[in-house]
Amino acid sequence: MKKLVVFSGAGMSAESGINTFRDSDGLWEQHRVEDVATSAAWRRDPALVQRFYNERRKNILSAQPNAAHQLIAELEDHFDVHVITQNIDDLHERAGSSNVIHLHGNIRLAKSSGPTAQYTTEFYPIEGAALDLDTHFCRKGYPLRPHVVWFGEAVPAYEEAQDCVQDAELFIVIGTSLQVYPVAGLIHAIPPHCTAYYIDPKADQQPLPAQFEKIAMTATQGMCYLQEKRLHERI
Repeated sequence: MKKLVVFSGAGMSAESGINTFRDSDGLWEQHRVEDVATSAAWRRDPALVQRFYNERRKNILSAQPNAAHQLIAELEDHFDVHVITQNIDDLHERAGSSNVIHLHGNIRLAKSSGPTAQYTTEFYPIEGAALDLDTHFCRKGYPLRPHVVWFGEAVPAYEEAQDCVQDAELFIVIGTSLQVYPVAGLIHAIPPHCTAYYIDPKADQQPLPAQFEKIAMTATQGMCYLQEKRLHERI
C-alpha cells in the first residue's frame, strides 16, 4: 500500500462544532491565550486553567466526527494512512483512524504538572470531562494538568511527525492556516516525488511549494473531491 499522510488543523474539526483555536479578536472562548494556554497561567491560576480545559473537554465529548474524519478513516482500506494533527480532540480516533500523532497533545489525557511535564511520556486517561485539582494527582503527587502543549513549551511529537512525512507518497494538508511553527514546517519535509494537496476555504491565498494542488473547499468538500477525482487514481 502507498503511504498517505494527513496533516490536519482546526478547520478539520470546525464542522463538528469545535471552535477554531482563536477568534479574530485574538481571544480563545473569551479568554486571553496568555491566561489559559501557558505554563505561567497555570502557575498563576491553575483553577482557571483547569476549568477552561474542562469546558473544552466537555465540548469535545459532546461533538461527533464529521464526514471528513470518516472519509480519512476509510482511506485505510486502500492506503497506509498516518494522521498528524494539531488538534487536541480525539475525533480522528473516534472516526476509526488507527495511526494518529497529536502534535499539541490530546485533551482526553492528563499528565503531571511537575517541572518536567512538557517532556513526560506518562499519561493518564480522563474519565468524563473534568480534572480536579484536589483529587487528581500523578504518581509523584503533582496535580494532573491537561495533556496539551501550551505556548512556549516544546513539541515532543514533532520529530516523530517529521520522520513520518519524509517517506510519504501522498500528503494531504487540511484545515490548517500553517501559521504555527515549528509544526507548519512539515510541508517542507515531504519528499520531492510526493503528491501533495492543500484543502482549505482560503487555499488560494496560501503561498505553498509548487508540488501542492490547492483545493479551496471545506474539509468535507475537499475530502469528497479527492476521493472522487484524485485518490482512486493513486491506489
